[in-house]
Amino acid sequence: MEFLNKKVITPDSGDWAVEARGLVKVFGDNRAVDGVDLNVRAGSIYGVLGPNGAGKTTTIRMLATLLRADAGSAKIFGHDVIKEAQIVRQLIGVTGQYASVDESLSATENLVIFSRLLGLGRRESKRKAAELLEEFGLTEAAKRPLKNFSGGMRRRLDLAASLIAQPPLIFLDEPTTGLDPRTRNQMWDTIRRLVKNGSTVLLTTQYLQEADELADRIAVIDHGRVVAEGTVDELKASVGSSSLHLTIQNPGEIETARLTVERLLNVQSKISREDGKITAPMADADKVTDLLIALRETDIQLAELSVQKPTLDEVFLTITGNDIEKENYEMSHESIKVGEVRV
Repeated sequence: MEFLNKKVITPDSGDWAVEARGLVKVFGDNRAVDGVDLNVRAGSIYGVLGPNGAGKTTTIRMLATLLRADAGSAKIFGHDVIKEAQIVRQLIGVTGQYASVDESLSATENLVIFSRLLGLGRRESKRKAAELLEEFGLTEAAKRPLKNFSGGMRRRLDLAASLIAQPPLIFLDEPTTGLDPRTRNQMWDTIRRLVKNGSTVLLTTQYLQEADELADRIAVIDHGRVVAEGTVDELKASVGSSSLHLTIQNPGEIETARLTVERLLNVQSKISREDGKITAPMADADKVTDLLIALRETDIQLAELSVQKPTLDEVFLTITGNDIEKENYEMSHESIKVGEVRV
């Protein structure tokens, strides 16, 4: 079998890696994807954020030619995913939520098999395997059976396997699910290096921090629809201004402090009496100085002061009316309870 020739894509500001219009997928009575539009610029990290069951994975499968859309269209670097599926498959790499590797074989053997299936010769397959194992920090474990690998090591190996053909576009479907914070950070560094070296990454995730850390642009999907799209800062700005957080040393002075905040900022504030904290919208950060002076004049002592931008959690809550972290937690625990395994 001859190794498939790859179309050389040089990402620049004029290239779209992904163009999707009105994608729809229906499973029985469930409209899993309901008219999704996506535009992913080459050379970027594009995040698709949403809770379990939002339609993220189904969208990825349609873009990767693994599932045929019921309606709509999609192009990968200008190639139609249905009419030119063979070309599209040469341009992409896909890493799913669960490792597609053989646990009875070693890391090297897995990568060599994948390389051979793609048409590389024996010598080239071994060289490629060693190169990828070094890139992903797995050289010391190269001969170890995968059944002895940690979850993070398996995820890194699965990503390495998807890069054998050096595709210009990489789909990462929740690549850090179940990983500990340290391993997750290592995966983030790897993803950043891929883009720095010229790849484009379309990343689905249910982790707000992951989207915040990695993505150049984000699409928020809920119930199969894109409900918001933009940069992280644009999405945060869309739900309102920054907020002021004050912690008062003497809880007995919190009401006086609240009145001072509302008078100077001309806003309504909220009080958390348990920790003596006042929270209020903050449109003009320059007024912080005036507020500090006023509080000092009334002898109110502060334990802490901060001005914070809206979080992605607040963005999701405002746009969809749901707390994404709470929803993911409840859905994952429900699936464990019902089926004994996470589905």
